[in-house]
Amino acid sequence: MTGRLHEAEAQARRDVARVLADVPPGEPVVVGVSGGADSLALAAVLAFVGPRADWPVTAVVVDHALQPGSADVAKRAAEQCRALGLTAEVVTVEVGTDGGPEAAARTARRAALLDHAASIGARAVCLAHTADDQAETVLLALGRGSGARSLAGMAEVAGAFRRPLLGLRRTDTRRICEVRGLEPWDDPHNVDPAFRRVRVRHEVLPLLDHVLGGGVVGALTRTAEQLARDTELLDALAAEWIDAHPHADGSAVEVAALAGQHAAIRTRVLRAAAVAAGASDGELSARHVAELDRLLTDPSTGRRVELPGAVTCTGSRERLRFGPTPVAR
Repeated sequence: MTGRLHEAEAQARRDVARVLADVPPGEPVVVGVSGGADSLALAAVLAFVGPRADWPVTAVVVDHALQPGSADVAKRAAEQCRALGLTAEVVTVEVGTDGGPEAAARTARRAALLDHAASIGARAVCLAHTADDQAETVLLALGRGSGARSLAGMAEVAGAFRRPLLGLRRTDTRRICEVRGLEPWDDPHNVDPAFRRVRVRHEVLPLLDHVLGGGVVGALTRTAEQLARDTELLDALAAEWIDAHPHADGSAVEVAALAGQHAAIRTRVLRAAAVAAGASDGELSARHVAELDRLLTDPSTGRRVELPGAVTCTGSRERLRFGPTPVAR
C-alpha cells in the first residue's frame, strides 16, 4: 500500500459502507472483477471495508474466453485480488448470441456471479459501474427513445446487484489503482468503435462536453437520479392500484377501472399485467405498452396486441384479457 488516502478512495469507502449497510456481519459479499481499473479499485475498497464490517469478500473474475490471452488476464486479476487479501476465484463462461455480443456477455457474466454468490450464501454482488457508465447508459436510452425507467439508468441496488461507485469517475478509479499499486488491464473492446457504447464514450460525450461547456456526465447522472426517484414513486402507486384490483393479475384488466387513471399509472399497470401473464420483461418495449394503452382507451372487441414471450392481449369494452398467442396451423 503506497501513498496517502486519496479523496476518491475515501468517498468510495463511504459509498460501499452505505450501499451495503443492510449486509449483516459475517455474511459474505461477492465483487465482480474484470481486471480493469474500475473493478480492481472496487476490490481494493472492499478489501479495506470488508474486514471492518466483518464481511468475507470474494472476488469472482469472469473469463468470457472471447479474446486471445483472456485466461492470463483473468489469472492476473485474481492474483492482484489475493494480494489485497481477498479470496479470488476465476470462472470461465460460455457466451451465447442472444441480444448481440455485449448483451450476451453481460448475461453470461451476471449468471456466473449470481451462481457463485448463491453457492457461498452471499446476497450482495458488487459491480464497478461508475458515473461515466451511468452517463453512457442514459444517452443510449435517450437515443432509443426509451421511457423514464430506462433514462433512470442503473440503480445502486437492483436485487442482489450493488453499484457503490456510481458517484465516482473513471479517473477516480484509475487514481485508486495507482495509489494501491494495482496494474489494471485495458480491454481492447473498450476502444473498438464497432461497439455503440464505445462511440458514445469517445465521440458523443466529449463533443457534448465541448459544446455545452463541460459537466455533461454530472448532469446526466443527476437526471438519472431524479428520474429514478420519480419512477420509484409511480411504480409504488401502480402497485397500490394492482393490490386494490386483484383481477389485474396477468389474466385480465377491467377497462372501466383502469381507463380513468393517469397514463403514467395505466401504462405501469399494463406492463405489470403483461409480464405477469408471461410476456418477456426484457423485450417488452415502450411501443408494446403504448399499443396496450391504445387498446384500453379505445376498446374494440376482438382487437389484439401480440407481445414478446408468445403472449397476446385481446380487447373488449369490458376488459383486456392476456393469454397465449394462438399458433397458426
